[in-house]
This record gives sequence, structure tokens and C-alpha cells, in this order.
Amino acid sequence: MNDNSPKISWFEHISALLSRKPEDREQLLALLHSAYERDLLDADALTMIEGVMHVSEMQVRDIMVPRSQMDTIDISEKPDEFIPFVIETAHSRFPVTDGSKDRIIGILLAKDLLRYYAGKEEFNVRDMLRPVVYIPESKRLNILLKDFRSNRNHIAIVVDEYGGVAGLVTIEDVLEQIVGEIEDEYDFDEDDAYIVADTGGHYRVKAIAEITSFNETLGATFSDKDFDTIGGLVINHFGRLPKNGESIIIDDFSFTVLRADSRRLHLLKVERVKPGLCNSPDLPH
Repeated sequence: MNDNSPKISWFEHISALLSRKPEDREQLLALLHSAYERDLLDADALTMIEGVMHVSEMQVRDIMVPRSQMDTIDISEKPDEFIPFVIETAHSRFPVTDGSKDRIIGILLAKDLLRYYAGKEEFNVRDMLRPVVYIPESKRLNILLKDFRSNRNHIAIVVDEYGGVAGLVTIEDVLEQIVGEIEDEYDFDEDDAYIVADTGGHYRVKAIAEITSFNETLGATFSDKDFDTIGGLVINHFGRLPKNGESIIIDDFSFTVLRADSRRLHLLKVERVKPGLCNSPDLPH
């Protein structure tokens, strides 16, 4: 091959693959995975493309923060009363209610509280409120993302079919479906949160959780002779770095990858299974 010949670009590689004219979504995904296996796409790029395709099928109800978990401020509270809550939760935007979560009268931006600390003018929370954007639970995420961008809005209140508040959703929630979890300076996790019990007997386990802690918490008997972390154990049984959604059964536990990138395994869902099941990896769900 002539060293002076122009290199084929990533776009040209993909164009060549797509020249096969995939007839449906499954064929398109197969072509993309083929590109990944041939090192034409890295894991991050593949995950984002899949995320974009996945977002087009998802609705707001699939990712919203439920009403019961919404962090809100009541208009009757004085700044001295709710500012410690603002600092503790570390959100940038808060729905402001008037007596109940069904009566949201505006959105307060945390940065607007700087005016309160400046003390140069009388501070009135009502004057600081931004308009509320209401959306139905059934709204498609790709349409919501387009609306967020065009309206320069970052948060919306989700309502159910009866008009009651069902939850909230932010632009970050949508983007995380494409690029993975977006961490900021407030997303530091304490050591005691490495293994968290969910409903239904499931556990969310960070890949960096030590095997000894895992054994103690879940009653397992995994050896820590060759690996210190549960992530190392899982990667070894896969024989490679697994992708989001892939599962494997090791001894009496099922491990499903909740979050991984091209370099590391981050988060797993773990549940106990019946003894004797096959230990081979499952296809992504």
C-alpha cells in the first residue's frame, strides 16, 4: 500500500458500512456493532449512537424524577429557612410550591439567591421565579430535548392524565440517556454508598466496591485472591470489558451492567439467582 495514499476517514468507514442499506433498526445496530468490533468506532461513540436511537423510543415517564422524590421549596419559607436545604441538595433549579406539590408557581434558580446575599435590595422570592413548563408523561424524549434547546429551558414539570404533578425532568436527565451519567463536583459518593439495596431484592453495586465488602453485605463467598474489586471479578468472567445492559451469572448472583464506558466498568445491578444456572454471559437486554 502506498504510504502517501490518503487515509480513509471515520465518516467514510461508516458510509461504506451503511452503503449496504440496512432495512430495519436491527440491521443498522448490527452494522454499528460490526464497526465497533473492527475498531472503526470506540465504545463511547457506539454507546452515544445507541443512546440517540434509544431516546427516540423513550417517554418522559421512563426517566422522570417521581413526585415523591422532588426537592421543592414552599413560597411560605423565608430564605434563611430554605437556603440550608438548597446547599445540601446542591441542585441548580428548584420548583417552588404554594402549599402542595400540585401547586407549583415557579422555578427558582439557585444562582438568583446571590442577590439575597448581596443585600443591596429587598429580596422577594416571588420576583425571582421563572415560569413553569408543564409536559405530559407521554412526551417523547427526542422531542423534549429539541424543546429544551429551542426554548433555552432546563427543567420541566411532568403532569399525569388528570393534570396532577407526576414528577419533573431536566435536560441533564435526557442527555444522560445518550452520553451516560453526567457527574459534577457535587456527585461525590461516600464509601458507605458503594452497595445500595433497591426494591425487589436488587442491589446497585459500584464496580470499585471491594469483594470483601460485597461478600459481607450479600452473603457471598467470592475470593479476593486475584481481584480486589467486584468489577475486576465481573470483567474477568466476561473475558472483556462488557457493555451497558449485558448480564452474566457468577455462582449464585446475576450481574447486569448499568453503566460502563470504553475504559471502565462503573455500576452493576446485582440479584441472587437459583443455584446451578449457567455462568455464560447473556446478550444485552
